[in-house]
Amino acid sequence: MRSHLLNQTTAEQYRLSVTEGVERVAAKLATTERPHTGVAVDQLAPVISSIDLDQPLHDPAAALDELESVYLRDAVYFHHPRYLGHLNCPVVIPAVVGEAVLSAVNSSLDTWDQSAGGTLIERRLIDWTAERIGLGTAADGVFTSGGSQSNFHALLLARDEACRLVQKHPDYVGHELAKAEILPKLRIFASECSHFSVKKSAAMLGLGYESVISVPCDQNKRMQTVALTRELERCEREGLFPMAVVATAGTTDFGSIDPLPEIARLCGQHGAWMHVDAAYGCGLLVSRTRRHLLDGIQHADSVTVDYHKSFFQPVSSSAVLVRDRATLGHATYHADYLNPRPMAEAGAAPAHGIEGSVPNQVDKSIQTTRRFDALKLWMTLRVMGADGVGELFDEVVELAAEGWKMLDADPRFEVVVQPQLSTLVFRFVPEGVAGPALVDRANLYARKALFASGEAVVAGTKVGGSHYLKFTLLNPQTTTGDIAVVLDLLAEHASQYLGEALVHAS
Repeated sequence: MRSHLLNQTTAEQYRLSVTEGVERVAAKLATTERPHTGVAVDQLAPVISSIDLDQPLHDPAAALDELESVYLRDAVYFHHPRYLGHLNCPVVIPAVVGEAVLSAVNSSLDTWDQSAGGTLIERRLIDWTAERIGLGTAADGVFTSGGSQSNFHALLLARDEACRLVQKHPDYVGHELAKAEILPKLRIFASECSHFSVKKSAAMLGLGYESVISVPCDQNKRMQTVALTRELERCEREGLFPMAVVATAGTTDFGSIDPLPEIARLCGQHGAWMHVDAAYGCGLLVSRTRRHLLDGIQHADSVTVDYHKSFFQPVSSSAVLVRDRATLGHATYHADYLNPRPMAEAGAAPAHGIEGSVPNQVDKSIQTTRRFDALKLWMTLRVMGADGVGELFDEVVELAAEGWKMLDADPRFEVVVQPQLSTLVFRFVPEGVAGPALVDRANLYARKALFASGEAVVAGTKVGGSHYLKFTLLNPQTTTGDIAVVLDLLAEHASQYLGEALVHAS
């Protein structure tokens, strides 16, 4: 079995095996004619369940053959121009090269003695991103597994920072509140269109779902700052503490960007931590024409970015950044075997030629073992450059603008808002059909029938309790022609459902 270990004696076998795997995937990508085969769960599940994992094939080629039938054939391919579903982007080749390298070397980014150069590359990319945001020279951050973890991490820091500030407040000098007394009084403010991870994070942080105050949005699905002002003032009147305001720069459903400058001003007035969830909108950081849409983000105390959404990176590639690196200390825990306290702090002088404090990334992270995901972004920037990534993101934003014009002019559909980024929320609205419930069911059926056909993939959501369809446009290869075809297919499926429903009703 040692022949399967990757080391100096098996380097040639590694090269041949990986090459064969790459060739299989390349052949699949070159011949994929639709984003999905339409395979149903009850078709695929028995095939996978029947495989005896205790009986290995002992042959990489045979395993790849099997993989074709259990995965590659029926995978959902985000690179296809008619995949218009969720916030999944096609990936750029330099990042895939980085993925291959980091998987083989297998560095763990928790401590310097497990990653060395990887640590410095990640830190340089954090500095680069912080510079793009405009957070200042005291900024810092760390890569994470995704936007949900980044939001959780940011709110953890906000929670502990709020507790620290409350305990230092003049009103409590001499009778300092215990943390357990403060937590029930903390409140988080987020728009009604914010990501679900905000409420989930609050629950995991011991604050409860009820600690999140939902702030109404305007007709463009942006947080209403008048309503935010009202809620912040109510919070203070009731003796509660405004822990954080979560502003969204690119909502999942609508791609809307909250009014960041006004929110920053209100956070300053009320002493609340400002977190910007820019998991989706972070692509604007490298746009040469739309960077202004993120004006105000530089005032944030923390920011979430998802490179695997709008930087065309493979999953996972995300980061959380903070304005003041000292606040990252709220997540630091010292383990003697991993990141012991610096020798100078313990009263001993460092050995000659050895730094007293090496850059251990685990000091900043809520994870311990962590992949070198930063390498993918590093390779992308070194090959394509930031402008190259920005041009790709600009293309999909422009495509969404054209898609909105098409939907707005098409009497078969109604579209909710004009997009700031690259999502379109709409629904089929036939004339003469009585009852919103029937229209809801027709739209839901159309989405499911389209997926089952394999011709295209679209997403769905609810607006005002009604079912809507959603295009998430993250593929520069998608054209307005593709959008037109998918709209026709959706209308056809919905009309078919309505026709059959009316026949059955008569």
